[in-house]
Amino acid sequence: MATTKKANNRGRPRRFDPDQAVATAEPLFHARGYDAVSVSDITEALGINPPSFYAAFDSKAGLYARVLDRYARTKAIPLRDLLRADLPVAQSLAEVLEAAARLYAAEAAGCLVIEGTRCNDPAAREAARVFHLAAQDRIRRYIAVRHPEEAERVTDFLTTIMAGLSAQAREGMSLDRLLATSSLAATTIAKTLSE
Repeated sequence: MATTKKANNRGRPRRFDPDQAVATAEPLFHARGYDAVSVSDITEALGINPPSFYAAFDSKAGLYARVLDRYARTKAIPLRDLLRADLPVAQSLAEVLEAAARLYAAEAAGCLVIEGTRCNDPAAREAARVFHLAAQDRIRRYIAVRHPEEAERVTDFLTTIMAGLSAQAREGMSLDRLLATSSLAATTIAKTLSE
């Protein structure tokens, strides 16, 4: 006679889905900024208690790192699609700047990654910095293929403009003004690269 044993489930089952929790926390961090969101704000939004939060994410910075990863995969500027080998470099960079202006204005909170590089928590700031540096490196390598002598300078200019667009969007600058700024920067890049 065969018997079937029930699985021994120790402890209480999780009352929440960690992936859904990351999705719920993302707009909190994006709208208010990392520093302005407390663990209490997060646990209230997730409907859990602090021990459950810490068991799942270890810390606020741990949750934030997961939020940044999700943001990079789902909402960040699609550099892979925009930095195209079949277009002039200046045109691709103009499209990156326009996408940044539109995305930052739509969120009305700028770029989650760029704004995260300015937060007070060293662990959270470093998590954002990793994503920011990866994007910079992708842009630099793209430019260097055809303009190696200008790659560093143009990358620095582009990322400085993007940081400014993010800050201005967070301050409420209109889409039209953000687009005008991105267009002016794109003109400067085109003249610099002279393609």
